[in-house]
Amino acid sequence: MGDSRLEPLVLSEAERLMLQGWATRRTTAQGLAKRARIVLACAQDWSNTAVAARLDTDRSTVRRWRTRVLRDRLDGLSDDPRPGVPRTITDAQVEEVVVRTLEETPERAAHWSKRELARRVGISPTSVLRIWHAFGLQPWRTETFKVSPDPLLIDKIRDVVGLYLAPPANAAVFAVDEKPQIQALERTAPVLPMVPGTPERRSFDYVRHGTVDLFAALNTATGKVIGKLSARHRAVDFRDFLDEIDRQTGPGLAIHVICDNLSTHKAPVVHRWLVAHPHVQLHFTPTYSSRINQVERWFAELERRCLERGVFCSLDDLKTALENWIKVWNTSAKPFKWTKTADQIIDRVCRYCDRISGPAH
Repeated sequence: MGDSRLEPLVLSEAERLMLQGWATRRTTAQGLAKRARIVLACAQDWSNTAVAARLDTDRSTVRRWRTRVLRDRLDGLSDDPRPGVPRTITDAQVEEVVVRTLEETPERAAHWSKRELARRVGISPTSVLRIWHAFGLQPWRTETFKVSPDPLLIDKIRDVVGLYLAPPANAAVFAVDEKPQIQALERTAPVLPMVPGTPERRSFDYVRHGTVDLFAALNTATGKVIGKLSARHRAVDFRDFLDEIDRQTGPGLAIHVICDNLSTHKAPVVHRWLVAHPHVQLHFTPTYSSRINQVERWFAELERRCLERGVFCSLDDLKTALENWIKVWNTSAKPFKWTKTADQIIDRVCRYCDRISGPAH
């Protein structure tokens, strides 16, 4: 059925309240919450295409849940029964596993283990694990987050993402940051190489031979990196690195530098340098939003492929390794592909804020 011939989806007040509860309640399973948001949007006379774009899903998914609700009302939002051996676990036990996981913690523990919860509910640990997988629950995991309080959050997102998706003509765009305090670590025993059946082994303790800071500027169009090692990362060091970027950029090009809100990036010595170099412009990412700076993706590659398993017997060894790795990277550099629009990022932030601030009843 095309969008132009959609049957109107009309909800009763009771159905609307139930769906709004599912969509906003923090303890609702993610799948059911998304289905509820789809149905609520369909009830506003939006087309399947508009709902799919708004909720970052595909049109076939929207069409499926619209059709199911028109046919079966809210019962249509549950998953179809699967063929096979009859279930031995009741709906009440499934609900108890989910509710206890989301709303309770066991005595003398920070979260449920599958064995502890299995004993409490009266089912097998394997069944608990299957229920967790079905509802996307991972009580053993935790992540850190910080919603940016930057009053210019939206403006900065649009500014930075605009440079990625539509860079200005006759200009070079660099994602810039510092990786401070990179340690030259030497293991106290020789590294034992990998052999069949046994991974590489290294001693857990090490000797420190000092640290170095790395300034890096990722050209977002080519993927090549300008690097500069420094004993410190003061404002004058950042100014000197801007000089290096300017020196290595072709004449006649404007330079746009994306960086974070570190105080050294806004110091008077940097401001005076910018006034003397009007073709260079700084663009600041929102606070607590380092992921929007593409050079962080390059730092992750540096950490994984050069530093994480490196053994450096001196600070000079570390510096040489960093310089050589940047040279090797630049010989086959490719730009990182940025796909998210500013609107998609902002909508995701808004949906997340709505979810974590909603009622937890």
